[in-house]
Amino acid sequence: MGQSRETAAENTKKPKRPFPVVRTTKILALGRFTSPPTAYQVKTIFRKEVPDTLRLYLAGKIDQWWARQDQKGPVFLLNLASVEQARTILEKLPLGQAKLMEFEYIELSPLTPLHLLLSKDRANANT
Repeated sequence: MGQSRETAAENTKKPKRPFPVVRTTKILALGRFTSPPTAYQVKTIFRKEVPDTLRLYLAGKIDQWWARQDQKGPVFLLNLASVEQARTILEKLPLGQAKLMEFEYIELSPLTPLHLLLSKDRANANT
């Protein structure tokens, strides 16, 4: 017939993670223009966007940056521990203020399966 309540509840639980949870150490931000910038917007907004982005780099907030080959926007590797921090910083940039740029955010952490390479004694030695 039907599943028992206990069995149904077990099936809706999140699956167990195969690797330990570790803290987020970087954010990958994939930028995308919400609409193609006009020549006027490029001339006026980019004049402010570039120095403001450079300031974030010099402040250590942006670790690396790239241009997407499809020219849809930039890609930033940010030295931040949360998507909220990344969103706050990037939405303050001129393209964000003009609602011309949006980002997809991906939280990154150290490669967790590496702990399997350590013996139990070595894994706990640095904690």
